[in-house]
Amino acid sequence: MGRESHQLHIFFFPFMAPGHMIPMIDMAKLFTIRGCKSTLIATPYDEPTILKSIAKTKDLGFDIDVVTVTLPLKEVGLPEDCDNLNRLTSIEMHKQFLGAIMLLDQQLELLIEQLAPDCLVSDTILPWTTEIAAKWGIPRLVSCDSEPFIIPNFPGEIPMSGMQLPDFCKEETELTKFFKEMNESEKRSFGVIMNSFYELEPAYADHYRTFLGRRSWFVGPLSLCNKETQDKAQRGNQSSIDQHECLKWLDSKQPNSVIYICFGSMANFNAAQLREIAVGLEASGQQFIWVVKKDPNAEEGKEEWLPDGYESRIQSKGLIIRGWAPQVLILDHEAVGGFVTHCGWNSTLEAVTAGVPMVTWPVAAEQFFNEKFVTQVLKIGVNIGVKQWVRLFGDSVKSERVEEAVKRVLVGEEAEEMRRRAKALAEMAIGAVEEGGSSWSDLGALLQELRRQRLAHNKKI
Repeated sequence: MGRESHQLHIFFFPFMAPGHMIPMIDMAKLFTIRGCKSTLIATPYDEPTILKSIAKTKDLGFDIDVVTVTLPLKEVGLPEDCDNLNRLTSIEMHKQFLGAIMLLDQQLELLIEQLAPDCLVSDTILPWTTEIAAKWGIPRLVSCDSEPFIIPNFPGEIPMSGMQLPDFCKEETELTKFFKEMNESEKRSFGVIMNSFYELEPAYADHYRTFLGRRSWFVGPLSLCNKETQDKAQRGNQSSIDQHECLKWLDSKQPNSVIYICFGSMANFNAAQLREIAVGLEASGQQFIWVVKKDPNAEEGKEEWLPDGYESRIQSKGLIIRGWAPQVLILDHEAVGGFVTHCGWNSTLEAVTAGVPMVTWPVAAEQFFNEKFVTQVLKIGVNIGVKQWVRLFGDSVKSERVEEAVKRVLVGEEAEEMRRRAKALAEMAIGAVEEGGSSWSDLGALLQELRRQRLAHNKKI
């Protein structure tokens, strides 16, 4: 068969962090199911996680695989065991890690030369991949988890305070230049693939396409490509709790009676803040599942943040998961009636897809923008009251505010109204990815454009 008639081969290159990798893996699966060959680029550290996530898709006969690149950690001054973000303990190490990723250009070029993909889908945080794609005559699509909210000339007149903006937006920092390059690279790319669906944010989708003039395709929610319980449980890292144990605990609870608390893979809270959360949850009297990061420095059996006798007191009401949790599986359960979240876009969209209202507790990145969207535009959440953007470590919140917000999102007329709106959005989300839906159609239109691009490229050569 000639190159004109073969299946499209798409490279997927995520940023090496769970919040970026998980939706990219789902996207690769989605493209594969629609007839493409998908190849995910990973480090040796991340390869086992990705292989586990795509195992069922491969077993069903779909054409999806992983290739590896090696991070040049020594060249940027990092030890060899710092091959993932969880092992980085300072802002400086994060910058070095980003520098190592930028040095993957030659390895990426070699892979493109060897495997001849038709398109490169790369994370928005990898702006240097635009030039490499152009060099090899293939389109680069940007994988973007959420809209880049631009407040001037922006629909809805969403107010923001200076404290809620990233530091690199307020003053010149090392990252300011990088994000300018990222934005310019996005403009030069073939377009942007959005993990969202048109019905969720039509005004912003239209604004992005018309006012900003950016080509974009809304193909989400990507998490909905995982239909079976096992697929949902195996997204991301190895869960710290058996999925059956978790579901059994939830099965024993009434509908909409449990609050789920999780702050993603990057945000960190000190012992004092964790204690405030613990006290607030207990005082609320509500049932909860709380995901807490394991402290690698803590002595076995000793956790400074945990009040004396806490777990014995909350045994029937609360479940504490230390480490990674099967989040989509939990949110989809009928017992879960609310979600305390850091407002990362993956978590936000997964809550929308499950029809679960949110308590918003943003920390950094674009999370304050997402909070405004949830609380002021969609009106399916209440804010915890955080005022300041703080990279990675979060602003402080007292137990009384935790107690109040948890009650407000779970109990009462306001909670019921938010839940009704959230359930309606969940139905729209499901409809969007079904055949004939907006996301299904957008992906079909994108694949047609990529086929035309390949044909035009082949004629030139």
